[in-house]
Amino acid sequence: MSYQLLKQDVLFYQRFLKANGFYDGKLDGQWGPKTDAADAAFVAKSQSIKADFGTVDAKSESNIVTLIPDAQIAARKFLAILTAAGKDIRILSGTRTYAEQDALYKQGRNGNKLPKVTNAKGGQSNHNFGLAWDIGVFENGNYVGTDSKYKVIPAMVLPQLPQLEWGGNWISFKDFPHYQLKSVSDSVADIRNLFENGTAYV
Repeated sequence: MSYQLLKQDVLFYQRFLKANGFYDGKLDGQWGPKTDAADAAFVAKSQSIKADFGTVDAKSESNIVTLIPDAQIAARKFLAILTAAGKDIRILSGTRTYAEQDALYKQGRNGNKLPKVTNAKGGQSNHNFGLAWDIGVFENGNYVGTDSKYKVIPAMVLPQLPQLEWGGNWISFKDFPHYQLKSVSDSVADIRNLFENGTAYV
C-alpha cells in the first residue's frame, strides 16, 4: 500500500499516528487540524530517517514510508546490509489497512483462482500495524520467486538486526519473503488492542 492509501482510511491512520506518538486527538475518523499536524510530523520523521539511513529504489521507498518509524529504520538497515552483499532486494509490501488485508485473505479461497498468500484476516497480521514488510529477490532486474533464494537472506541480516523476525521460521504457514519488527507482545490480538486504542506497541 502507498502512503496516500494509508491516509484514505482516516480512523486507521489516526490509530497508527497515535500509537506512535504523533497524534493526541480523538480517534474519530475525521480529518481535522490535529490529524493534519500529526500527518505532517510523521512525514517529517520519515524524511529524517531517509536522510539518515539512505535512499533506496522507488518501489521500496513507497512501502517503507508506510511503516512505523522504528520499522522504517530497520527496513533501511536491512536493505543496506543486503546491498553491500551484492543482493538486489526490494520491499514489495508494507503496511496494509484491515480492508486490504481482508482482500488479500480472499485470494485462493471460495473459488478465487489466485494463489493463497496469507492466513491472516484484517487485524490479524503485523502488516496491519506498520511492523512488517515483504521482500522480492531480483536478479538481472527480474523478480525471482524461488524459495531457495529467500532462505539465504536471514543468515545475512538477522545476526545484525536481532530486533527482526523472519516468516520462514513460522510453523503453520512459512512466509519466506516476510520480515517484521518485534513488538511488546507475540500475540497479534494484544497488538491489535493496543493499536486500536492508540497505545504504543513497540
